[in-house]
Amino acid sequence: MNHPSNNDLWNDDLAPTTAEQRNWRWYHFAALWVGMVMCIPAYTLSASLVEAGMSGWQAVLTVFLANTIVLVPMLLIGHAGAKYGIPYAVLARTSFGTGGAKLPALMRAIVACGWYGIQTWFGGSMIHTLLGVMNGAPIGGEALGWLGINLAQLLCFLAFWAIQLYFVVHGMESIRQLETWTAPLKIAICFVLLWWVHDKAGGFGPLLEQRSQFVPGGPKEGQFWATFWPSLTAMIGFWATLALNIPDFTRFAKSQRDQVVGQTVGLPLPMGLLAALAVIVTSATVVLYGKALWDPVDLASRMTGIAVLVALIVLLVDTVSVNLAANLVGPAYDFSALAPRRISYRSGGYITAGLALVMMPWKILESTQNYIMTWLVGYSALLGPIAGVLVVDYYLVRKTSLDVGQLYRHDGIYSYGNGWNSAALAAFALGVLPNIPGFLHAAFPASFPDVGEAFKTIYTYAWFVGVAIAAVVYGVMMKGRGTQH
Repeated sequence: MNHPSNNDLWNDDLAPTTAEQRNWRWYHFAALWVGMVMCIPAYTLSASLVEAGMSGWQAVLTVFLANTIVLVPMLLIGHAGAKYGIPYAVLARTSFGTGGAKLPALMRAIVACGWYGIQTWFGGSMIHTLLGVMNGAPIGGEALGWLGINLAQLLCFLAFWAIQLYFVVHGMESIRQLETWTAPLKIAICFVLLWWVHDKAGGFGPLLEQRSQFVPGGPKEGQFWATFWPSLTAMIGFWATLALNIPDFTRFAKSQRDQVVGQTVGLPLPMGLLAALAVIVTSATVVLYGKALWDPVDLASRMTGIAVLVALIVLLVDTVSVNLAANLVGPAYDFSALAPRRISYRSGGYITAGLALVMMPWKILESTQNYIMTWLVGYSALLGPIAGVLVVDYYLVRKTSLDVGQLYRHDGIYSYGNGWNSAALAAFALGVLPNIPGFLHAAFPASFPDVGEAFKTIYTYAWFVGVAIAAVVYGVMMKGRGTQH
C-alpha cells in the first residue's frame, strides 16, 4: 500500500504489515502469552481470591474460567489483525470513525500506562529487596511525605524504569525475541520452585486442605456467589486490555490458524497452572515461615545464599518481558494513532513510560479493595463496551470485510462525515453509564455511601454489562448500514 500523500492518519508504524513482516507462527504467540502470564501480578491473583474466602482450588478454577472467557473476544478481535495486518488503533476507525477512534485508543492507552507503572513498581521493589538482603537490613528510612514511599524505593523504581527504555528504543522485534527466549526459562523456574518448596517443607502444606469459607458453618456461609461474580469480573479485567489491542500482535501472524492456536494454547491453561503454582507454593510457606507469603518478592528475600540473587534476577527479567509486551506495545501504537504525523511508535513508548511515572502505581496497590474493585473492575467497565462495539462491527456489520485503504482517508467511508460515528459513541456511553454509580461507591465509599444495591450488583458484572449493552445498542443503530454511510 502506498503512502497516502498529505494524510495525517498515516505513519509507517500504523501501516498494514507486509507479507515479510507476517512471520509469527503459533509457537511465537504461545511463547508471548506464557511470557506475559508468568508475572508477579498474575501470580498474586490467587491471593486476592483466597483472602476473599475461596479455597485454593476454587481460586484456581475461577482464574482459569475468567481467562477462557476473555480468550473469546481476543480471538474474535485478533482475526482482523491477522487478516489485514492493522493494529488496534486503526481497526477502531471502522466503528468509531477516523476521528472517533482516538477515544478507544486513549482509553486503552491510559489503562496500559497504569499497568506499565504497576509492573515497573514491582521491578523496582525487587531491586530494593535485593539491596536490602545484601545490606543485611531494609534500606531507605522514612517515607517521603505525600509520596508514601522512601527515597531508596523511589530510586529503585526509577532505576527499573530506566532499564526498560532499552526495549522502547529498539522496538517490537526486540520484545518478541525477549519473550521467545524467556518463556522456556520461566516454565523451568516454576518446576524448580515447586521442587524447592516440596523439599524444604516436606510436602505442599496446609493451604491445599483449607476449606472454602463459604461452606455450611464457615465464616462466610452462603456468600460464595456474591464473591465469585465480582472476582470473575476482576480476573477478566486483568487481560481486558489485551483483548482489545490484540491486533497489535496478530498483525504479524503468518496465518489465521497461527494466531488462534497460539493464543488458545498460551493463555487459559498457563494462567490456571500459574494460579495452581501460587496456591501450592504459598501453602508450603505456611510450614516454612509460619504464615502465607503470596508475594514472590517477599518469598525470594527469605531464601538464603545464592538462591536469593538467582530468584530476584529471574523475577526482574520476567517483569521486564511482561511489562514490555503487555503494557508498552499497545499504548505506543495508541498514542501514535492520536497524531500519526507527529507521534511515532517509539515516541508513543516514551509517552507511556513518562505517564507511568506520574501515576504513582504504588497507590493503586495499597489495598486489595483498591486493586480489585477500583482498578481491575473499574477499567473493565470502560473497556468492555469498546470490545462489544468492535466485535459487532467487524462480524455483523462488516462481515469481516474491510477496505484498508479507506481506513487512512479523512474523507473515506469510515469518516462518517465528520470523523465520528455517533452509533459507536452512544453504545460506548450507554455501556459505561450503568457502572458509574457502583464505581464511585467502590472508589470513594465515604463520598458516595448511598448508592443503591442494584447499582452495586451491576458493577460486580461491569465487563459483562458493558459488552452486552454496547453490542446491542451498536448493532441496532448500525442495522442495515454496512460499509455505506
